[in-house]
Formats: sequence, C-alpha cells, structure tokens
Amino acid sequence: MSWLFNLYETYESNLGQVGVIETKSNDREYTLLPVSHTTQNAHIEVLITENGEFHSASVVDKSDASTLIPCTEDSSSRAGSKVAPYPLHDKLSYVAGDFVAYGGKIKKEEPFAAYIEQLADWAKSPDTCAKVKSIYAYLSKRQLIKDLVEWKVLCVDAEKRLIEKWDKKYEHLYPEKPAIFTSVTGEQESAFIRFNVYSPDRILTKVWRDREVYDSFVNHYSRLLGEADVCYVTGKRQPGTEKHANKIRNAADKAKLISANDTSGFTFRGRFNTGNEAASISYEVSQKAHNALKWLINRQGKIIDQRVFLVWANDALDVVEPGEDTFSIDPTPAEERVKKSFTNEQFAAEVAKALGGYRSNLSRKAEVSIMVLDSATTGRMAVLYYRSMNKELYLEKLIHWHSSCVWLHRYRKNDKGENVQFFGAPATKDIAFAAYGPRASDKVVKGLMERMLACIVDGNRIPQDIVKSAFHRASNPVALEKWEWEKTLSIACALVNRQEGSQVALDTENEDRDYLFGRLLAVADVLERRALGSEETRASNAIRYMNSFAQHPARTWRTIQMSLQPYQARLGTKATYLSRIIDEVASRIPLDKFNNRPLSGKYLLGFYSQRHELYQKKDKQDDSNGSSDESSVNTENI
Repeated sequence: MSWLFNLYETYESNLGQVGVIETKSNDREYTLLPVSHTTQNAHIEVLITENGEFHSASVVDKSDASTLIPCTEDSSSRAGSKVAPYPLHDKLSYVAGDFVAYGGKIKKEEPFAAYIEQLADWAKSPDTCAKVKSIYAYLSKRQLIKDLVEWKVLCVDAEKRLIEKWDKKYEHLYPEKPAIFTSVTGEQESAFIRFNVYSPDRILTKVWRDREVYDSFVNHYSRLLGEADVCYVTGKRQPGTEKHANKIRNAADKAKLISANDTSGFTFRGRFNTGNEAASISYEVSQKAHNALKWLINRQGKIIDQRVFLVWANDALDVVEPGEDTFSIDPTPAEERVKKSFTNEQFAAEVAKALGGYRSNLSRKAEVSIMVLDSATTGRMAVLYYRSMNKELYLEKLIHWHSSCVWLHRYRKNDKGENVQFFGAPATKDIAFAAYGPRASDKVVKGLMERMLACIVDGNRIPQDIVKSAFHRASNPVALEKWEWEKTLSIACALVNRQEGSQVALDTENEDRDYLFGRLLAVADVLERRALGSEETRASNAIRYMNSFAQHPARTWRTIQMSLQPYQARLGTKATYLSRIIDEVASRIPLDKFNNRPLSGKYLLGFYSQRHELYQKKDKQDDSNGSSDESSVNTENI
C-alpha cells in the first residue's frame, strides 16, 4: 500500500492546487481534482439564470470540452444499463425531464427520476449553494429538450422526435448539418450536458470551476458515506469504499488499479466473501490518491504506448527523471559547456553539482517515488514497477549512473537547432533506438525503458541482450545513415563502458587485445579518409569492413591493410605518422592473440578513442597552420 500512501501524502501536500486549472503544452487543461469529483467531456453547455430560468445554450468546442464534475461512488463506476446519475452535469437522458416526450427510449428505471431526486437532496441540504439551487429549479420544470430544440442546439424530425443520426433526408428541415452531430460521435441522446449560471449584473465563475460548488458537494456527500472501517493505508477508521476511480491516464481510460466487482468466484477464489475482507481502503484515501495520480500523470508523466512512466517527490514535484540523459540534467547552457575529458570521479562531482538544485529543493526526509503503470485489458491496470527511496539515496544512484554509463555524444541539438556535444549517459529512449533502430515499435521501446529502470535506480547490470544489440548495430555502419551510426556508436560505447570504466581520452597503456584491434581500425579509417579528401564522401574500407572485422579481426585486417597501400602512396610522407601508429599498435598485440576470435565491445572503445585523438590532434595542427582538410570537417560530423 506504500504507493497509495505516498500519493495520498502528495495530495495533502498540494491542497492549494485543488481546482487550480493548469495547461499542458498541447493547450489541454487539467487540475488536481477535489474529492468526489472527476472529469468528463461535455457536448452542450446550458446557461440558466439565477432565478432558475433558461437563458441560452451552445455546442461546446472540443478544445473546451473537458469539464470537472461532481460524482458519487456509483456514478464514477457506472456501466451498461445501470442507472447511476452524476449529481449535477450528466447525459441528456438523465437531466432532461421531457426525454421520453421527444422519443427517448428508457429500458427499465427512468434515469431522470433518480437524477432529480439526488439533485434535490443536494439543493435542499444545509451544504447547498445558490448555483445548485438555480440549476435544480430549472430542471424541475422538465423542459430542457424543448428549450434546446427551440434554441436549435438539438434537432428533431417532423414528428418532434430526436433525430438519431444525421442523414441527408433531413436537409429540408436543416439546410446545414447541425453542429451537435459533429460534436457527438453517437446519437443526440448520448450528449453530455453541463450547466452554468448567468447573471446580467455580474460575472460569475463557471460552475465547473467554482470552489464554492466543489466544497458544497464534498461536504454534502461526506454525510452520505457508509460505515467506518479500518483503512489499510492510513490505519484510521474511516468510511470505506469498494468502488475506485478510473480515467487515470485520460478521460476515456476505463482501466482501474483497484477492483473487486467480480462476485462469481473468479476474483476471490473462495478465500474471501467480500472484497473488503482482502483489503479495506477508505473513500477519502482512494479519492485523494487516485486524483493525485491523475494530476501527476498530466503534469509530468511520460506515456509511451499507454505505459506511464512517473517520478515525483511527496514534498516537491519536480524531480530529475532517471531516464533522462546527462545533457538534460545539466543546467549549464550548451555553448558554455567546456569540452574536456573527465575521470569518473571528476565527472561524478560535476553531475553532483548539476543535481544540486534538485537536492536543495527537497526536504531532508523527502521520498522520491518511481512508478510504471500499464493495462493489459480495457478494465484492469497494473503497477509494473514501483520504488520509493530517500531523496539522498535516489540522487546518489543518479550520480553513479551518469558518471559510469558515460561517453562523448554529439547527437543532441541546442535551442538554436545546432549540434552540440555532451559527455555523460544517454537517455533510455535513445538506448532503445540504438539497440533496436529508430523504427522500433512503442511496445519494444517501453519494455526497454522499464528494464533500464532497475539498472539506474538499483544499480543492476545492463541486460546483455541490450548491450549486444547496440554493439552489433554499431559494428554495421554500412546498414545505417552516417548520423544514425555515429549516434549508435557513442551510445554503444557508453553501455560497454558501464562495465569497463574507461575514458574517452585514448589510453595508450591499454594492452587489451580487443581495444588494440579497435585502435588499428580507427587509424586505417582516418588514413584513408585523409587521402580521399573532402570531395569524396564514400565510406572508407575500414568502415565498410567493420562488421566483418568484429567477427574475424585478423583475417579482415589483412584485407584492410592491403587496401590501404594506394592511399599511403598517395599521401606520401604525410602518411608516415599514421603508418607508424599502425605498426606500433599492431606490434603490441601478442602473436597468439592476433587471431580471428570475435571482438568484444572493448574494440568500439578503442576505435572511438583513437579516432577522437587523431581528429583532435589534426584540429590543433590546422588551427596553428591556418589550414583545413577533410579530417577537420569530419570532426563536426562524428
């Protein structure tokens, strides 16, 4: 129950945000819902005067359809033909007293009778407010559809019956297709109606945004809750509930995290007679925890193929996410970041400085929670991953990750759209694309992101299938676009380096056979590239044979070295330095290890570091001589 308790605490820590409308980047509005409230997309808005008279009505634009409405336990989980009215705003069949008179079909119990009785209890209770009384006074007259037809919001046929679906045969009655048929996907009777109160003398807050209306219903409904029971989350005796909220990821989401509605024996398996014998959760805790979860998902959750990745702290919402890359967590502007090679200890200190802002925003006892949610069916949702840990421990885990799974990357862009380099860990989403390609399905990406959480937060080893997939794609550059290969290469190096602990700077003392073979391949690539010049853009032989080289290094190196001879001749004395490096590196590989045993990921580290070193030296020479050649151009594209 710890995730429920942490969500409950988050709600209690943010009571000031209840009912405050916030806007997402796509202009969608959301808020921290009050207790006993939910959201619904409205199709028609009806304005009522303070005296309880009809004023006007209009079809709601889809961009403004989301409406915060009060709800009961029954209405929040109603399905099928079950009659369970919302307390105020609801579908036409519930709120219209003249629904049957205009051809509406009712199966069993009349929805309006249950709706108006429930609204009357609220309007006549000591907790009521003026707006609720005005709406009740109007709806008691049973003439809503009549007024909407006269206002040309709803449409009827020649027999004064509601038109089910728009058809060209009604064009003699309505020359243009009425807006209601564009707004409602089904029949007119399924239209959701929201009510507002109009005053000619003053501007009134919209009913669905009025805190007085919120508080009025919360206080009224709290008196109607059932008997108290021990809440398994808080340990207090409070009115319990077996009906829990849905609409967790969006307004159309029917999946629930907690459900006990199967009485046929499948859910309980004979262990319990009722659901609350398994676990009793109070109504207040359930409402606040679910509402906090919805709010957090809207505010900062990441959703990939309906799987939710969420990170938050109970006393400070904005916490750095474990799946972000080092570029995202470093507040230093990209153009001001110094290009230098760190040791792991030095870089850990730099990452700690970058995370200092998050550290100072959290209290000493702050808890950071990480949650992954997904649903296999329409009605059931599961918590796939959940961890809660002290913020200091969480930040230490992030520092370790960002200073161990590190390499030099050049695939990010700054605010100006320019390529910039950063040193650190790649994002988990980029790791997914490096391992499985940019066309990997959302199902594959979300699965990898979930698996990587344990590596970041718990310090587990990166799964070998992920490392191998990235390794094989990085070893096959001819199958990829140049930019994609360079990105895959640096990410693969970061994954391999998590275990090796190497630096980007060339390690001339490294005697590892695979690392040395990687250095040989890099020198061959640079030598041929310089001989070709900037006019030639084709891949070098070293790059073309890279995949074969990784599988059969000794045999493939013979082919590559033979293909280098024309280029060495073309460069003349300019090739002496690179040829000397080839001889020096090759001589350090023991004869018994100069064989065709496949190379490990270490060769990628040697390849990248040697190539980086050669380009760095060439850039410095060009700066001092005032000249430039193809190698310096390539440096920008690495």
